[in-house]
Amino acid sequence: MKKLFLVAIATSTIVMMSGCATKTGTGAAIGAGTGAVLGGIVGGGRGAAVGAALGGVSGAAIGANEDAKDRNRRYYRDNRGYTYYIGSNGQRYYVN
Repeated sequence: MKKLFLVAIATSTIVMMSGCATKTGTGAAIGAGTGAVLGGIVGGGRGAAVGAALGGVSGAAIGANEDAKDRNRRYYRDNRGYTYYIGSNGQRYYVN
């Protein structure tokens, strides 16, 4: 029952935080929620706390890297009005 309660809290946190404005916040929320669930299953209450902390930090780091990529990209608009950027391989990647 305790694990089910922990899973419910972690899932609701992920759902509430998934609308964050930056990928850093979203990554931290999803990482913390996933880490809490997996840590709770493996190590109980203490494992949930450690898993949430490690998951949150690693998720925030991954999200910050994705935000940095977005800031450094140059976006273009094609003749149909669609926005795209050119990846490192020279291919167009459309964002909308």
